[in-house]
Amino acid sequence: MGVLLPILLALFAALIGGLYLLGVFRQRRPGEPPLDKGCIPWLGHVLEFRRDTLKFLERMKQQYGDVFTVQLGGFYFTFLQDPLSFGAFVKESRGKLDFNKFARHLVHRVFGYVAIEGDHQLLQTSSNKHLKGDGLEVMTQAMTSNLQNLMLHNVGSAADQRTWVEDGLFMYSYNIVFRAGYLSLYGNAPHKSEGGEEKAKERDRAESDALFSEFRKYDQLFPNLAYGVLPPRQKMEAERLKSLFWDTLAVQKVKTRDNIGGWVWDMQQALDEKGVEESMIDRYMLVLLWASQGNTGPSAFWLLLFLMKHPEAMTAVREEVDKVLKESGQEVQHGGPLINLTRQMLMKTPILDSAVEETLRLTAAPLLTRAVLQDLTLKMADGREYLIRKGDRMSVFPYSAVHLDPEVHPDPHSFKYDRFLNPDGSKKTDFYKGGKRVKYYNMPWGAGVSMCPGRFFATNELKQFVFLMLVYFEFELKNPEEKIPEIDFKRWGFGSMQPVRDVQFQYRLKY
Repeated sequence: MGVLLPILLALFAALIGGLYLLGVFRQRRPGEPPLDKGCIPWLGHVLEFRRDTLKFLERMKQQYGDVFTVQLGGFYFTFLQDPLSFGAFVKESRGKLDFNKFARHLVHRVFGYVAIEGDHQLLQTSSNKHLKGDGLEVMTQAMTSNLQNLMLHNVGSAADQRTWVEDGLFMYSYNIVFRAGYLSLYGNAPHKSEGGEEKAKERDRAESDALFSEFRKYDQLFPNLAYGVLPPRQKMEAERLKSLFWDTLAVQKVKTRDNIGGWVWDMQQALDEKGVEESMIDRYMLVLLWASQGNTGPSAFWLLLFLMKHPEAMTAVREEVDKVLKESGQEVQHGGPLINLTRQMLMKTPILDSAVEETLRLTAAPLLTRAVLQDLTLKMADGREYLIRKGDRMSVFPYSAVHLDPEVHPDPHSFKYDRFLNPDGSKKTDFYKGGKRVKYYNMPWGAGVSMCPGRFFATNELKQFVFLMLVYFEFELKNPEEKIPEIDFKRWGFGSMQPVRDVQFQYRLKY
């Protein structure tokens, strides 16, 4: 018995420790939000959460109100679903709520990149320099040129016949926008080594198309890769694809290209000066590729689809585009020069801007998450206070909390192209809930420290693609009565949503 007792005590201690790690003993303390650990130890509600995040959070809100804590895969997440109180989450000090800790873990798992101290600030600085304001002018010109190469390379050739071309709208939009964005950021094939401009453009078209095909495979694995639940065969495929991108986007290969985007070049230089190994910088280039191009193509699909399904929206946007083009002194003519679509022109499209914002409201669903570094008090707009524990996580899911709130956005499931316009045509920013103004009324880009630094470039990409489609092409749905496809629930939380199926359309040159 003397020998057996220490063994039994050790087993008992291990059992208690295991149960503690599984969250069995966690209880709600006074002042904390309602707690729901779920029925399965450690896993909690993670299976239901992953199956349909929106449906799960709506059920939790109905049961517990707009603040609640749930167990998800060993972590306790407190969800804040009151849009009037988002400021408490967004503006809390980084010493208490930290985005970087969560982001570092995710980028390592998904992209193989090991983050360094201060790289997020480097990204923010470079993005402010190159992807907004005057710096965006250069990127706008590059994007226009690359879009025209991909969309209009047959103009004037024997293949340029005014016959309808059929395609899937999702794949067409994603393909064109991804490839043009990639070429604008990572550069073009050099004219000298390719034997002239046309040969270089032909190579750009071929290589970017092949890269998109591989990127699409990676993109389809992304949700399960992010959650760390890929089966062995798909895990091997993900590693193959990551290696391919690391090689394609390698620093030494990018340096041989023409017209490298300042954003990419600056980040390569900044990380090199920080002493980051070149092989790790190659991995960071994949982070930048996905961050800049993983959401814009799907958003372009939704925007074109909504316009085609709502003739009054299409007419309003088309008239605005035609007006802007005419005021620039340009017109599209058969055999004439390609138009020069500038940033200044894109700044004169409030109707298109509203249509873009409405599209993102309906189809962008990021999950904003912070690690809780210290015990803190969450102060709600109505005066309530909740204690949040150190070691937990806090999250906001704007899609259900504000994007679809009928009080903030009446008839929230309907596409209204002018929802973000005032009667005088200016941008509408005043939205209300319970008689109080909602500051964070649309959050497709996140908020605070995690707000997408490339949002201005991404918006420009969307607008340029639609602008060129409208001025150069006639296009229509193959079946005008086809219903808008549902959203693929597996992608909740990862930015722009994707459809469960494609929609067939046809297009042809106007002139």
